[in-house]
Amino acid sequence: MESSPRRETVDRWNAQTKQLQTAVSNVEKHFGELCQIFAAYVRKTARLRDKADLLVNEINAYAATETPHLKLGLMNFADEFAKLQDYRQAEVERLEAKVVEPLKAYGTIVKMKRDDLKATFTARNREAKQLTQLERTRQRNPSDRHVILSQKPHEEWLFESI
Repeated sequence: MESSPRRETVDRWNAQTKQLQTAVSNVEKHFGELCQIFAAYVRKTARLRDKADLLVNEINAYAATETPHLKLGLMNFADEFAKLQDYRQAEVERLEAKVVEPLKAYGTIVKMKRDDLKATFTARNREAKQLTQLERTRQRNPSDRHVILSQKPHEEWLFESI
């Protein structure tokens, strides 16, 4: 049996929809994992910064109890170490602003696209059902154009939300 052009269209729509579903699922899986890993990295970097701040405070406390030369050396070391932690703080802030937040926003976009895809899939199924009914009507009454034209689906509605 030879397939009709409408059947080929439905098959093409099925293939496109499945491809889009696969792409959205793939993005959901991998971007979710990336977001979690980056967030964990930022948290650990922030904890390391906090521990270094405690270390600087302890070095300063120890320096206060030592001789002037050792005190000066310890305070200089603590000052330089604190400057390193300022860079670590900037790293944490940049990672949160430039990596983690955009990934979170992208997650929302992916969810909206998933919803759009569901709506499209529903419309495609409805369209396929209408095409099947149209083919049945054509087979039963090939000469009755009035009935056939009244059942013809509007193909331009399909995939309009994508």
